[in-house]
This record gives sequence, structure tokens and C-alpha cells, in this order.
Amino acid sequence: MTILIIGGSGFLGTELVRQATAAGHATAASFATSPGSAAGVAWHALDLRDPERVEAVVAETAPRLVINATSGGPDWAVTAEGPVRLAMATAKYGCRLVHVSSDAVFSGTRVHYDESCLPDPVTPYGAAKAAAETGIRLTHPAAVIARTSLIIGDRKSTHVRMVHDLAAGTRSGVLFTDDIRCPVHVADLAAALLELASGEASGVHHLAGADAMSRHELGILIAERDGLDASRLLSGLRADSTLPGPLDVRLDSHASQRALHTTLRGARRFLAVGA
Repeated sequence: MTILIIGGSGFLGTELVRQATAAGHATAASFATSPGSAAGVAWHALDLRDPERVEAVVAETAPRLVINATSGGPDWAVTAEGPVRLAMATAKYGCRLVHVSSDAVFSGTRVHYDESCLPDPVTPYGAAKAAAETGIRLTHPAAVIARTSLIIGDRKSTHVRMVHDLAAGTRSGVLFTDDIRCPVHVADLAAALLELASGEASGVHHLAGADAMSRHELGILIAERDGLDASRLLSGLRADSTLPGPLDVRLDSHASQRALHTTLRGARRFLAVGA
């Protein structure tokens, strides 16, 4: 069985490639700028804005499973339109598709969000992610849309890297105490995505960690785990800043967790010193 990881050289993609190859799957992966370093992987340059190239990569690799782990930020052509092009290609060639979405599709108005909640984004990135979800559900109804939250691991995680930079004084800023999310460990997320891809699941699933916490509490936990001076992590209120975006978004993953063998640990557990 061949698995194709879209965005295989990114943080989440790298872990997906590692786990897929470790499980003995033939693995192909795409990259936007440079290929990853994993051995035995067929790497393919791919720009999701190019529909002909998207279809060519799917046709060439002939995967049974495709996982889209790209981000793309607020770039509409990449984040909104690109996944729909991929959904069209995978539907055409009969591939299972798992698309990684984000808690950014929600405004935070209701705080707690389960899989039945409809997107109501308040940022360009969230709007692009929500548009991708809609397009995928129309063009590939059997696809899995997996919403997640802050992805944590080593310093390749942007959130972990920020904490290290703040603690070292190479970056200025604060960590918000009123910005609440449900962080997930990259290894747990990758395992859950591969489990969903290998089964018969479809539709929307929430894959976030079990603990809701502020970005400041998350930063403190990262600092303690990594032996950093947590006192250098200044706190602040996002509500007092000019940054757009929701404040409190808590993905309820209970329904998805009940259907999974993979445990989505909370950050207080996976960031515990010695864990």
C-alpha cells in the first residue's frame, strides 16, 4: 500500500513520513521548496496552485491513501483552492483522502466546538481553511477532514521555537493568558491521521489534545520540559493587542477519540518533565 504525504517536508509531514515508513508502507511525499531527508521515500516537487501538477503527482504515485498536511497560511490559492484541486484528483483516481484542517475555522464565540459545529472564521487563514473544507466535502464526500490545534513537539514546532527564542532573549513579545487552545503532540496527531486514513472513516473529525490551556501556560510547560528560564516568558492579554483572531477555541475531540486506538494526550501530560 502506497501512502502519499502532501507537505511531507514540513513539521507534521516529517512525522507522518517517519511513522508511515516505520510501519512498512511504501511512502511518497511532496515538497514545496526542498525535499525531506527520510530515506526510501519518493519525493515530488508540488505546487498546489498548479492543477496539472497536482493530478500528475497523484497519477504517478498511484497511492491508496493521501494525507494533506500542508498549511499555506492565508494564501488563498494554496490554502483554500489547493486542497480542492487535490480532492478532485484523489476522487478521480479512487484514493482515500485525509485533509488536515484547523481550529482557526472557528470564531471562539461559543468556546467549545464539536464536529457538528459549522465554521465561522474571523481571519483570512481561517476563511481559507473553511473554504477548503467546503470544497473537499463537495468534490470528495468520502474524504476525512481532521481539524486540529497547536501542534507541539521539538524545536521544529513554531510554538516551541518561539518559547526558546523568548527565553533566550532573541525575540521580544508576550505569551497571552486569554488565548486558549487544545495543543496536540505531533506524534499523536500523525498516528491518529494514519489510523483514520487506514480505516473507513469519513467526514469531520477533531484531533486536538485533551487539555485546554493558554499560550502562556503552554509556554511555561515547554520551558520547564526543555530546561529554560520560564521567568523570562512575559504574559499579556490578546484582548489588549491589535492581533486579529479568536480568543478561546476548544476543540471537543471526545467523539473522534472514542473511535480511535491512538490516544490524543493533553499537553500537561506530554510536556511533563521526564515524560
